[in-house]
Amino acid sequence: MTRRSRTPAAPLPQRDGIDPVRVRLPADPDGVWGTVGEHLVERFQGAIGAEGVARMLREGRFVTAEGPVDAELPYRPGMDVWFHRDFAPEVPVPFPIGIVHRDERIVIADKPHFLATTPRGRHITETALARLRRDLGLPALQPAHRLDRLTAGLALFVVRPEDRGAYQNLFASRLVRKEYEAVAPYDEKVALPVTVRSRIVKERGVIAAHEEPGEPNAESRIEPAGRRGALGRYRLLPATGRTHQLRVHMNALGLPILNDPVYPVVAEEPAPDDFTHPLQLLAKVLEFTDPVDGRVRRFESGLSLESWPAPVDERVARDTPRRDTSGQ
Repeated sequence: MTRRSRTPAAPLPQRDGIDPVRVRLPADPDGVWGTVGEHLVERFQGAIGAEGVARMLREGRFVTAEGPVDAELPYRPGMDVWFHRDFAPEVPVPFPIGIVHRDERIVIADKPHFLATTPRGRHITETALARLRRDLGLPALQPAHRLDRLTAGLALFVVRPEDRGAYQNLFASRLVRKEYEAVAPYDEKVALPVTVRSRIVKERGVIAAHEEPGEPNAESRIEPAGRRGALGRYRLLPATGRTHQLRVHMNALGLPILNDPVYPVVAEEPAPDDFTHPLQLLAKVLEFTDPVDGRVRRFESGLSLESWPAPVDERVARDTPRRDTSGQ
């Protein structure tokens, strides 16, 4: 059995909570690249131009474990080179990240709407991961799972790299009980509670996922949790974790989640600084058996959906600092 080699430690520190990019120089049996500089120009000139790459080389922004890369450094396959990308300015998401629980192994964050969990696409520094690394002083922090940018609520992050696999496996093996809350239209003709099973497909580059015939790969339990006029409050219990699963299943029932910009119709994307219509979907509860110490852990979000605000006395209770007492 071949063991995977460990990823070498980066010689550059994080910047704004973001790791440097690592590039491993590929094999070059035909001797195309005489120097590291030649390879870097060919590799990145499409993104920033040949002069941009040359400028980064002059400024010493490409580094190896031995130090800055000289443009004339002889090419050597397998060499690791690191650098930091230049990030485009991002509109700050004007909501704090709550911390529901923190210990030596995990952080349970209460992510606001509009904030991506991890860097991706145009959301890099304005992400929960980057913010938490900076604010908590935890550069090795990593997510155990991902919560959609438009969904608020609980997300689990792992403090130590050696623990990450154990917590990720909880989600991959469906050993985490997840409970969501949603606000959507009320329709007395929709018989609830109901378990929805379907086959959901999400194509790369296409915003909306869709259902198609075939063996189900997604399962959600939908339960009623209250009514206020034309709106209903719903408890959503996903047994699987397909992209947009709860949004797709609620829409299939004729109960699209309030302020959903994708289901049933893909709406025009709002301005980057428009935070006025948050998706009314909240990751409310995470419950699992801790893979390290065997404790049963249960965490509940302190957030509430603006279309279904919590009673005043409940909000006061949620604002009072609490510690995790699960398993005690």
